[in-house]
Amino acid sequence: MEEYLLHLIAKYHELTYPVVLAWTFIEGETVVILCGAMAKKLEINVELLALSAFVGSFLGDQFFFYLGRRYGAPMLDRWPKLEHKIEWAFHLVKDHPILFILSFRFIYGIRNLAPFVIGISGVSRTKYLILNFIAAQVWAHSFAWGGAWLGRTLDRWLGDNKWYVMLGFFGLAFLVGAFGHIRHRLKNRQLAPCE
Repeated sequence: MEEYLLHLIAKYHELTYPVVLAWTFIEGETVVILCGAMAKKLEINVELLALSAFVGSFLGDQFFFYLGRRYGAPMLDRWPKLEHKIEWAFHLVKDHPILFILSFRFIYGIRNLAPFVIGISGVSRTKYLILNFIAAQVWAHSFAWGGAWLGRTLDRWLGDNKWYVMLGFFGLAFLVGAFGHIRHRLKNRQLAPCE
């Protein structure tokens, strides 16, 4: 597996940054951390990785902000299952707008929803643009350089076995997320009124 992944990245090295940019338009912590962790071995420039992650994240969140600003309320009616997250995000935007805009990228489960809610909430375009720019920079550099640090540390501790540990870690994270999702769906099914 490791050899195949390394071969793909080595062969299509020039596509690393555009793929990261496109991926982070919607999401992307995992891809930024993995690319950061492989930076030394695959000669990925961590600063270019951070720049790609920043541009993708910034543009994606600006897009969802304007989407919320333009089509907000009618679109929310289509997602009644998200009502709890949406209400929670609205309260945070109302009570602590600056802190929420600077930190929502780091809160699991609301990254894609938050800019949309912020757009609906009436935060000014200029304020959001400036705070989003700052937050995207911090986020991108944190995950890119954090991944690079993780890769170097695991390399020192585990050598060639680090890839198995990393894949195991991400596999475990996926299983925990899937378990949480299934549990949440079962809970919602039990709470739903019988027809």
